[in-house]
Amino acid sequence: MTAKKRRSKRPALLSHSRPRITKQAAIPSLSSKATRNIIRSHHQLLKAQEAALARKDLSLVEKIDKEIAANGGLESYQLASKTGQSLERGGDSSVVFLDWIRPTLKQLEKSSQRLKLLEVGALSTKNACSRNPFIDITRIDLNSQEPGILQQDFMKRPFPKDKHDYFHAISLSLVLNFVPNVVGRGEMLKRCSSFLTSDLPSITNFTPYLFLVLPAACVSNSRYFSRERLLDIMSSLGYIQLQEKITNKLIYQLWEYHADLYRMVTFRKEELNPGKTRNNFTVILNDNNAN
Repeated sequence: MTAKKRRSKRPALLSHSRPRITKQAAIPSLSSKATRNIIRSHHQLLKAQEAALARKDLSLVEKIDKEIAANGGLESYQLASKTGQSLERGGDSSVVFLDWIRPTLKQLEKSSQRLKLLEVGALSTKNACSRNPFIDITRIDLNSQEPGILQQDFMKRPFPKDKHDYFHAISLSLVLNFVPNVVGRGEMLKRCSSFLTSDLPSITNFTPYLFLVLPAACVSNSRYFSRERLLDIMSSLGYIQLQEKITNKLIYQLWEYHADLYRMVTFRKEELNPGKTRNNFTVILNDNNAN
């Protein structure tokens, strides 16, 4: 059975909020501190750019755009992210995903079928999932860093036309937090269900997966978001949480999608955790981005 497609009325295009890509020589090595600084600075500049766009302050938008370019643009950010997720740093999030779905993969060992995985925001073709013979991976990213990664905006990816266009699992590892628009984050989560299918004959009653990784601060130190709010949002979209792992820096979650559990619930931006030191990360769902 294939999950019913639900299209967003106003698709949020990730490319709209991305800075211009500046070509620069590859940096052979980055320290952990340098990696964190590049990623933090890039996110702060994007946040400032979004605020300037909302105020229609085009001169400030242009100024911030130039500052992003001067810092190396998206390529510099991706290099830092790729370094941070390198095997040497122990940052390959797909190791966690692979461990969680190992029982499913075990059932595929004696069949000719493979688990079809869509990896959004892929930075490498050499992660743990790539080395598993029972996973067929489609990798996409706004700015492909190497052969094997399709340069594509997930929010522009055509909706499935036949069974070959669906996936058994989607990975959103440190992707949702990069979407600068709070409505766009909700649309991204909703859009995922349009690409998931439970059609995997080798496994009885198979249910598709969504692997989600976020900075821990997004759910532990936001004035407008929390782990409980994330659970409520995902539940309203038809997801059941199967696994969770929380570290000092990241929160990993594995969700199971059930199309029959979907229900439209409005989640607006509201203060949940007062405090001057908290960040402003949140995700909203409302009638304007309903499927």
